[in-house]
Amino acid sequence: MGILTRFKDIVSSNIHALLDKAEDPSKMIDQYLRNLSNDLAAVKKETAGVMAEESRTRRLVQENEKEVAKFTELAKRALVAGNDNDARVFLSKKHELEDVGAGLQTAAAAAHDNALKMRQMHDKLVKDINSLNARRNTIKAKAAVAKTQSRINKIGAAGDKAQGALGAFDRMEEKVNRQLDEANARAELDSTPFDEALALEEKYRGVNIDSSVEDDLAALKAQLGLN
Repeated sequence: MGILTRFKDIVSSNIHALLDKAEDPSKMIDQYLRNLSNDLAAVKKETAGVMAEESRTRRLVQENEKEVAKFTELAKRALVAGNDNDARVFLSKKHELEDVGAGLQTAAAAAHDNALKMRQMHDKLVKDINSLNARRNTIKAKAAVAKTQSRINKIGAAGDKAQGALGAFDRMEEKVNRQLDEANARAELDSTPFDEALALEEKYRGVNIDSSVEDDLAALKAQLGLN
């Protein structure tokens, strides 16, 4: 794969899509930036080579132009000196150099276009890397928050389970209390019924009634008008 094709793949890649597929976005963003930095080094080298080629072709064009100007001037001097044949030789050389110069001009123009494209892509990559570096801390902070939120959600789920267990304990306790109340009521129903007469019989059993006391009681009632 050529460097230009590879570079186009780099600048057109979608970092968000890569992060969506990543298990750990924090690690992915670091790896992505490392890859871009490595690619930038290769792009720098290639860009420098293309710019050097532009400089070389431009220098060849300038040297050719100087040669054309030189032989043009020699042809003029030959004519002034009355040496037409010498002038023809100089002009022939001038035309030969102009033909070479036309090819050099074409090569220089192509080299300039290539250098311009490479420089633009290089500058865009540098800008993108700087932008991603600036955003890296934000992305990693968001990833950390997402992990924390995930742990909180798991803890919350455990709390919900605990709350459910407490509710189950409450229901079991209520059921046991109800069973105990029912057992106590059943025991009370199964016991011997209360007999008031028998209770009073027990109270007065063995008690001797004193007639003198009864006489005193009747006398007191008479005095009080209670008869």
